[in-house]
Amino acid sequence: MLRRTGLMAAVAFSVSFAASAETVTNFQLENGLDVVVIEDHRAPVVVNMVWYRVGAADEPAGHSGIAHFLEHLMFKGTEKIAPGDFSAIVEAQGGNDNAFTSWDYTAYFQRVAADRLDLMMEMEADRMRNLRLTEDDVTTERQVILEERAQRTDSSPGALLSEQMRAAQFLNHPYGVPIIGWRHEMEQLSREDALTYYQRFYAPNNATLVVAGDVTPDAVRAMAEKHFGPLKPSEGITPRVRPQEPPQLSERRLSLADERVSEPYVMRTYLAPERDPGDQKDAAALTILAELLGGSGQTSVLARALQFDSQIAVYSTAYYDGTSIDDATFGFVVVPVPGVTLPDAEAAMDKVLATFLKDGPDADAFERIKTQIRANEIYAKDDVQGLARTYGEELSIGLSLADIQGWDEALGAVTIDDVRAVAAKVLDRRNAVTGYLTRPEDPATPAAAEEAQE
Repeated sequence: MLRRTGLMAAVAFSVSFAASAETVTNFQLENGLDVVVIEDHRAPVVVNMVWYRVGAADEPAGHSGIAHFLEHLMFKGTEKIAPGDFSAIVEAQGGNDNAFTSWDYTAYFQRVAADRLDLMMEMEADRMRNLRLTEDDVTTERQVILEERAQRTDSSPGALLSEQMRAAQFLNHPYGVPIIGWRHEMEQLSREDALTYYQRFYAPNNATLVVAGDVTPDAVRAMAEKHFGPLKPSEGITPRVRPQEPPQLSERRLSLADERVSEPYVMRTYLAPERDPGDQKDAAALTILAELLGGSGQTSVLARALQFDSQIAVYSTAYYDGTSIDDATFGFVVVPVPGVTLPDAEAAMDKVLATFLKDGPDADAFERIKTQIRANEIYAKDDVQGLARTYGEELSIGLSLADIQGWDEALGAVTIDDVRAVAAKVLDRRNAVTGYLTRPEDPATPAAAEEAQE
């Protein structure tokens, strides 16, 4: 279904096209706010999302965690809404709300009855430029994020290993800085830091409004013009140019020993290309490669070889997500059975990967995986909130509506030769970081240390 809407003086552009299971319209307000409307009239429900094109990778040096910190502070109120009342108002309307931060974006959303959309837009527009913060707000919420780091990262050996590995993977790019922030920098974040960041980046010309559900483009346009239209754009929005990685010349290795570890494992990540506007071929092939190698605990290449044939591992997986502005990572995890050392588990994993690189994927498995992935993509379109998140996330990293709609086609066009080529390109130990998570008494610890020194 194709919907065309009339041009208005405040609209910079308008593009509409039909996706496989949804009708999508987009336009831009005069102040730079991008608006995307996804129609789904099956239920009188709507999801309202505001995506800011700024995240942890855009933070000023020495202020790690400010993106996530501001996400928390955005619920502190404005002149119209008292601190802490934002979510209470949403809940009183029978809805729910939340927010999340990544390296490339920060997003806020509400899911409510369709007739409450105007109120949600009014509230989001209000806090886009009218946030009010006191020193007490900042002091209280800074302690909250420090406690969040303590609970989710510092108390989890696995999270600490992942954090250290990512820092080793990205020596120069800000993707190596944790979204939550480094504790010593989080402790210094101030009200001035938060407001400076907010006033520069939280503006209509750095945001995308995604509305999905029982709505029409004309109604959304009228509400967006009413609430967001009067907001002034920021003059501080510049192209998102980040420091890039120098060539990685050799594998990086580390070992983390912690008495809290119950199941030691080996983890490896490789630098991998992301989804690029107009060029998603490698990312599509990597998506299929990850499923082939470790997507299923029963039928994947690693599961069959390590968990069933040799019975070396109790768990194995491969993963990849190319939804980022700059280089992504492709990773593996292998948890060996008791009595098998981490070096032996790693050697077994490498043997399986070497065989795959030599022989390529099984043709039947390849076709089955392609069918499953494309089916999952179609099923995901049945969830209006998931659909809104897909559009918001992918537009926020610079993909176009055509790229989003063309992802299914890109997956379908992948051949076995494409998978073999991208596997040979990415699975290069010179571009890898390998980590061991183990207990202090585990004999694998000194072995890993020796390997790291060689």
